[in-house]
Amino acid sequence: MRVRVDVKPGSRTEGVTPLPDGSLVVKVRAPAREGKANRAVIELVAAHFRIPVTAVRLVSGGRGRRKLLELPDR
Repeated sequence: MRVRVDVKPGSRTEGVTPLPDGSLVVKVRAPAREGKANRAVIELVAAHFRIPVTAVRLVSGGRGRRKLLELPDR
């Protein structure tokens, strides 16, 4: 399953908000530097779907705010 994610790096709070179209808004405290925000996004999405962090793969958007993640099918 692939999920579109809009990332808000440097937020005061962290969290995952599902949108009606099936995409997610993910707020992370980590700055968008040196992959820190990407790692935080993967960790939060894994916790949201209750799957291991290693099961979440970044498909595209490694340097942008819009990302495409691949998760195992449920």
